Amino acid sequence: MTTAAITYSRLRVTDPARWLAAALAWRRWATVAGGLGTDLGPLLSRLRDSWAGSAAEAAAARLVELGRRLTYFQVFCWRADQALSEFAASITRARTLLDQARTAAAGAGLVIDDSGVVRAATAQTGPASGTAQAGRASGTGRAGPASGAGGDPAAVQAVAAVLASALEVAATADASAAARLVALADVPEVPAVSSFPGCDADPAEVRRWWAGFSPAQRDWLLVTDAVSLAGVEGIPVADRDIANRLLLGDHRRALDTMAARGADPDRVRDLREGLDRLSARLADDSGPRAYLVGLGLADEGRAVVALGDPDRAVNVLTHVPGMTSDLRSLGGELTRAERVAVRAGELGPAGSTSAVVWLDYDAPDFLHEAVSPRQAREGAVELRRFQEGLRATHEGEPARQTVLGHSYGSLLVGAATAGGRLAADGVVFVGSPGVGVDSAALLGVPADQVWSTTSRTDVIQLARDPRDLLPGVVLPDALFGTERELWFGRNPSHPSFGGRVFASQAGAGHLGYWDEDRPALDAMARITLGEKP
Repeated sequence: MTTAAITYSRLRVTDPARWLAAALAWRRWATVAGGLGTDLGPLLSRLRDSWAGSAAEAAAARLVELGRRLTYFQVFCWRADQALSEFAASITRARTLLDQARTAAAGAGLVIDDSGVVRAATAQTGPASGTAQAGRASGTGRAGPASGAGGDPAAVQAVAAVLASALEVAATADASAAARLVALADVPEVPAVSSFPGCDADPAEVRRWWAGFSPAQRDWLLVTDAVSLAGVEGIPVADRDIANRLLLGDHRRALDTMAARGADPDRVRDLREGLDRLSARLADDSGPRAYLVGLGLADEGRAVVALGDPDRAVNVLTHVPGMTSDLRSLGGELTRAERVAVRAGELGPAGSTSAVVWLDYDAPDFLHEAVSPRQAREGAVELRRFQEGLRATHEGEPARQTVLGHSYGSLLVGAATAGGRLAADGVVFVGSPGVGVDSAALLGVPADQVWSTTSRTDVIQLARDPRDLLPGVVLPDALFGTERELWFGRNPSHPSFGGRVFASQAGAGHLGYWDEDRPALDAMARITLGEKP
């Protein structure tokens, strides 16, 4: 769309799929440029091995410069992809609101004419006819005279309000996308960088440092030093996405090196398979645009992936998976998080929702690891910093931040939240073995924003205090601390915990909470929106 005023008639014929297709085209051009850049490496090596002298050095310098230009081109392609993907997502939400307005109008015996005026349907006007001046986003959804049968003023105003919201969403998206695309015309500049923020710098300090550079200077930094920026909290998500995408080739080469040095072949195979699956999702256009916020090959692989840009979203859900989660199984976690984000968009299209899968900790692989809180406590430190980073990089009014922990991940979320140290407006525990405390009052989040559910068929309920599992056997209380129901404390899905319990289907088991058209999914989406399930 253009920067011209957004009208009802224009929004009605706008197809978000066209903008998604344009975003995907730019994403594919970035892939092509990356492939060409990768081919330059061996070519440069062969040139230096077979040719010497000033001419050879000049040719090598030209190849290096060509490689840098290709990298710049990748960055520009991804920035266009980001802007167009977010624009398409916003137009999809606007069209959802528009459909709601039209459905409500039809049900109330009203029509919306081409100028965006809501009025009673009459034999003269017919369905949605009219040639009056088109309504603009600043005065959209105007309520016309309630003429004719069925012109209830309250119904007219209700439809007009939904229509106004639709056009406002579209107008805001249009202005944002236009500004982001115009900025791509900036000529790359070499910034004067004396030093990077120290390792102990908080995300807000990093954000201020990054904001001190122009957009073109930031692109130069991403092209020349992506490795220093990819994992830094306080760098905006869209920029970290570009940095981490630029490093995907380095991760593949690292796996080749690991294999050549005799690393465990099963681990290398699983990491490679996980990396391939992640790369496929990053190139996919069938769901919300994926942002690669973090990636590492430590342990069984770690990754942080956002679906939709959390820095621009009204609602942000951070999904923390549990035991056996790794890079290879990341796809399943992304599917679960995506279902919550999509459902939230259906239930509350007026505001955008981003879901982040946060797997930046060493999740337990075996039961003997899962019975210890050690890995949860270690991960809690990183989760707190990540959430703090989301606060620091968010644009405009603060987003509603909700953190959801599943299974062992709920223990990690509990450890991060204890004492009010987590930047979150609400927490959700799903299929929890206990969260490390026996009361919602100890979490530092208002009790009415502490939510939990456990299906009757979830095997996690077998993770009980060993004193409950061994009746008649005397075990010293000193080994276990205070009395508790589950392995890591009182069941957060029990009313005595002091939080709020939401319903899940009895047959959910341990992974079925995200099944579509089931109560738990709707509840998680509404909690993400800040609503009561």
